[in-house]
Amino acid sequence: MPKASVDKIEPGMKLEKSVTRGDMVLLKEGTELTEHMIIKIRNMGIENVYIDGPSQYSIPKEEMLAQLDRRFKNVENKPYMNLLKKLAREHIEVLYEQ
Repeated sequence: MPKASVDKIEPGMKLEKSVTRGDMVLLKEGTELTEHMIIKIRNMGIENVYIDGPSQYSIPKEEMLAQLDRRFKNVENKPYMNLLKKLAREHIEVLYEQ
């Protein structure tokens, strides 16, 4: 269930979660978006909606892992930092399996 910026949604996409404003449901889950609905969502100041479908990452897994390596490069001699890096790597691996 990817969270999408309203700037990136397109007609034909389906809502995974209802769009609400306070306690009021504006569009219920499962609604297929139209251009008119998207304009209304944007005009109401809603920034993100949940779209039905698999999550897609803008950064390839290999690049994400390379960034992780670069971020932990200066603390490789600290056991607790290596543990954090290992946990982060495992989390990234799981995210990209889906």
